[in-house]
Amino acid sequence: MTKKVNFIPLKDRVLIKRMDQEEKSPGGIIIPDTAKEKPVEGEILAAGPGVRDDHGTLHALEVKVGDKVLFAKWGGNEVKIDGDEYIILKESDILGIVNK
Repeated sequence: MTKKVNFIPLKDRVLIKRMDQEEKSPGGIIIPDTAKEKPVEGEILAAGPGVRDDHGTLHALEVKVGDKVLFAKWGGNEVKIDGDEYIILKESDILGIVNK
């Protein structure tokens, strides 16, 4: 479910909500919060218009609001908006779209 956020990224940036990581390992072991890695999968909640080339032509983003994406583990900037945590990334930090 896509949440509406009062934020509009500029240029080729996107606002992503990280998806929650599994609480258990595949073997059934419960993973404590301190041992969990940051999720590298999230949903795009807002996207900028794209970037302009040297001739002024606007190149739209390949991703859109609602896409589930994989992104670089340490890329982007973590921010809080209205008390919720998000990450702002450039489109080039997104590795791909997850088709489910």
